[in-house]
Amino acid sequence: MGRLKELRAYVNAELNKMEDEDKRNSAIVHLYGVSLAATMIAKKRGLDWELASMAAMLHDLHAYKSGSYDDHAHKGADLAREILGVLNLTNKEETEIICSAIYHHDDKLVTDGPMDEVLKDADVIHHCMNDLSKTIKEKEQARFDKLCREFGMCMDQVNTVL
Repeated sequence: MGRLKELRAYVNAELNKMEDEDKRNSAIVHLYGVSLAATMIAKKRGLDWELASMAAMLHDLHAYKSGSYDDHAHKGADLAREILGVLNLTNKEETEIICSAIYHHDDKLVTDGPMDEVLKDADVIHHCMNDLSKTIKEKEQARFDKLCREFGMCMDQVNTVL
């Protein structure tokens, strides 16, 4: 079994423990939506798309498991390190790349390393495009505008497509 498939099976098993069906479905949509966006962004930027996908699958898992977003990025990085260690899917360097991206993903106003930026951008794309009726958060607006330019979209196109 490939490592993405193995990680997905683990994440699915963890999410299936959530009793609230609506929250479980939201978690699935978000984690896998961000994973797809991270894969595409990483490929476009010449980065390791598999690590980007893995980071995205794990980035909010702590919040979903605990029910709390309190310091979720930092706690999520610790959980990801634990999961990757147990599953033995990554080497030390890959684990550090994934955990750094998760650790920094909530700092949308700060620029960090390339993979950190991939996860932040994928998270923003999902937040902003999953439900266009919602107002874009102030801390995400500049990043979303930059992503729209990078991908050759203007907001009229985004609203028309969706």
